[in-house]
Amino acid sequence: MTEEEMVEAAIRAGEEAAANDFKLKYEQAQNELAEVRKKLAAAEETATTADAKVREAQDRVARLQADWDNYRRRTASERLAEKGRATEKLVTALLPVLDDMERAIDHARMQEMDEAFSQFVDGVEAVRAKMLDVFGHEGVEAIDPKGEAFNPLEHQAVGRVEDPEQYDETVNDVYQKGYRMADRVLRAAMVTVTYGGEKRPAPEPEASEEAPDAASDEAAE
Repeated sequence: MTEEEMVEAAIRAGEEAAANDFKLKYEQAQNELAEVRKKLAAAEETATTADAKVREAQDRVARLQADWDNYRRRTASERLAEKGRATEKLVTALLPVLDDMERAIDHARMQEMDEAFSQFVDGVEAVRAKMLDVFGHEGVEAIDPKGEAFNPLEHQAVGRVEDPEQYDETVNDVYQKGYRMADRVLRAAMVTVTYGGEKRPAPEPEASEEAPDAASDEAAE
């Protein structure tokens, strides 16, 4: 083998060794890249699963918060309703006491009284006034409809009186006052109702909001 052939063989051997080394390193790099991609895919799957669990936990927390808010509103409403029922029950039980107190005061005022008894009656009347103040604080108001149109939702007719000078179905006299609490009637007023008069005219409809505008337009013209 000549010197040139030996040099050429050495060069080829070096090139083959370099190629083999490059191929080995390339395969190693490919394997490492595949491993990295595999780990990345696993990490992404884990992240996706974690995100799903986070969203599920957030939804569960939101539902629990909504359930708690609804529970608080419901219990608050129930407590308020229970307080209202208890107040209604107490006020209804006290109404006969108030009736007796007012009848006693009215009867006493019709009698001759010495100073001591007059002061006693004044004291009873002061107690009545305080009781009415307490009722008013709880939203209780009297139904005393003398001269008003008969309302079967708030009035109980116990008699009829002929009176052609009043509109038909007018409350002529109140035998016993009624009471309402907010929009609930605790006790209807016991009344007598007139008949024989003219029929009560229907209430006039409320003026529409457009009427003032139309009048303003005409004035402007």
